[in-house]
Amino acid sequence: MRPLPLRQTLLEWYARYGRRLPWRETRDPYRIWVSEIILQQTRIAQGTDYYLRFVERFPDIASLAAASEDQVLKQWQGLGYYSRARNLYRAAQRLAEQFDGQFPRSYHQIRSLPGIGDYTAAAICSIAYRMPYAVLDGNVYRVLSRYFDLDTPIDTTAGKKLFTRLADEQLDRDRPGDYNQALMDFGALQCTPSLPECPRCPLRPHCRAQAAGSVALRPAKSKRSEPSPRYLHYFHIVSPEGTWVRRRTEDDIWRGLYEFPRIETPDDLPAEQMLSDARYAALIRSASTAEVLETLPPVKHLLSHRVLHIRFYRVSIPTPGFSLEGYAPATEEDLSHLAFPRPLAAYLERSAR
Repeated sequence: MRPLPLRQTLLEWYARYGRRLPWRETRDPYRIWVSEIILQQTRIAQGTDYYLRFVERFPDIASLAAASEDQVLKQWQGLGYYSRARNLYRAAQRLAEQFDGQFPRSYHQIRSLPGIGDYTAAAICSIAYRMPYAVLDGNVYRVLSRYFDLDTPIDTTAGKKLFTRLADEQLDRDRPGDYNQALMDFGALQCTPSLPECPRCPLRPHCRAQAAGSVALRPAKSKRSEPSPRYLHYFHIVSPEGTWVRRRTEDDIWRGLYEFPRIETPDDLPAEQMLSDARYAALIRSASTAEVLETLPPVKHLLSHRVLHIRFYRVSIPTPGFSLEGYAPATEEDLSHLAFPRPLAAYLERSAR
């Protein structure tokens, strides 16, 4: 595709308006990597504080690799998409074992690390090492699809191939890191998903979607299915032994995080019906003194592919001797060091007030 005056315009815009962010003050590949993983599913306003706390707690590969998974997940708590934290931890351990605690300078070696895909590998290589690899994220898709007025859906195989080739063709090979960051910032600040600043856009004279009146239609996407619902009932059981929790080990949401005893139902079940259900009776069968102190209104929690409808029940068992297979009692001190999914962490915070 014939190059238009894109690169120089973006670099000039970036010099004036680019965001000043803490990970842009370094070319340390470790810190660039951490920032990119955090920002995969997190807005910069929230991610910046998490990044600063994370690199303060784990300032380098060695400190991250030497930590326990629980410590890493606890530091990550609240960010969601916890597989990112687990992969960071696994990758740090591999770097410590196979690369003497140093980040490799090869795209393919970086790409082979757990949790690092094409985008993250390209970002690390271009920003830390000034290697000519183009990044492709939502901002880049949006800017390129509007600039060239492309109607190929970006979430199809054909779309990914087209935009990968186009991003590589447009890359500034002398300043790949600056160009990639300029393109991402331009999409985040100027060429936004809704209400883009078209009247004041420096690319306006050459923007084909602007000329065609199709800015609002770009980027094109194929239809996506609606996220499916799940109905979870969590029982905050407190006995003289402590609060009963377990670590999730299933290959499912929130793997590696802690949770209360849980019952999942195929449909929404009101609290009154759940408390008279045989499954609840089986849960507390060894505790004749169990008393439900509180039931909370349902909470809705959105994931990328699921809508979770969560109910919480606070259950007191005043007599000792309660046991629950697969769960263990935790003290208040224990709870403060365990990583819980965001809805459960919010519930615990509310309960502590």
